[in-house]
Amino acid sequence: MINLVLFGKPGAGKGTQAEFLKTQYNLKHISTGDVFRYNISQGTELGNLAKSYMDKGDLVPDQVTIDMLQAEVDKNPQASGFIFDGFPRTTAQAQALDAFLQTKSMQINACVALEADEDELTKRLLERGKISGRSDDQDESKIRNRFQEYNDKTAPLKDFYQGQNKFYAVDGIGEIAEVTNRIAAVIDNL
Repeated sequence: MINLVLFGKPGAGKGTQAEFLKTQYNLKHISTGDVFRYNISQGTELGNLAKSYMDKGDLVPDQVTIDMLQAEVDKNPQASGFIFDGFPRTTAQAQALDAFLQTKSMQINACVALEADEDELTKRLLERGKISGRSDDQDESKIRNRFQEYNDKTAPLKDFYQGQNKFYAVDGIGEIAEVTNRIAAVIDNL
């Protein structure tokens, strides 16, 4: 079983790479954003709880997110592993994820960080914004703010996973297949 944390700044290609990796390795891609949207749209107990925090402008507590992820893991017993995308975002969340996985006799095998220059990512996101219509991809100041949020809150995960000898930086610039091959080289050597 292979369990990966896929991380990188907005526009680094996490979602694109997850699509290839899930097929190549029979992994279940768990995008926290997708899980939140699904639970809220379906009116699940966890979705309603998360929405109650979000409606007040509060952050959803880590335990609610972990409970949603646990439900996703439990729904996919046939998976050969999981790609966690969008979680963890903080060291406390990484510790909570480790604790949850231990209850399943599982662990994170690698944290793969897609690294890319912010100017290049800004160009990618502005281009994506023209196609997707996403407002957060059409305003350079919003994009730069998202990078700052990442640098402040998520980048410390590098130290957490380096401390476990599970951190792998991969160049996220290049053709999609080239980047996929770089990630596959990491996975194949785990």
